[in-house]
Amino acid sequence: MRLFPVLFLMTVAACSEGGDLRNPLALPARALGQMFGDGPSARTRGQLEVFVKTNHPALITDIQRGGGDTLNTAFDLARVPVPARAAHTLQLQSNLALYDANLDALTAAILVASV
Repeated sequence: MRLFPVLFLMTVAACSEGGDLRNPLALPARALGQMFGDGPSARTRGQLEVFVKTNHPALITDIQRGGGDTLNTAFDLARVPVPARAAHTLQLQSNLALYDANLDALTAAILVASV
């Protein structure tokens, strides 16, 4: 008889740790929403990755200069708002050694500004 209260308390404690208690019948709808909702961002990241890999030296040069056509094209692909570009270029300049050595870090840094 004492086993029931112990199991009950363990169950309540497990639920209070932030478990996912959403409606399980809504799982298919949420899966479809995530599949179609994440498509544009995945596509944007893919396009930007290809652009960074093919234009890396020109991007580094534009970041050193404080701007340029190649950097603007990268910002356009990442959908970075125009007013945020100057400040973000300064941030890119502060970590230029990292971005010169790591293409993925540069891609991620450009994408961060679009959020």
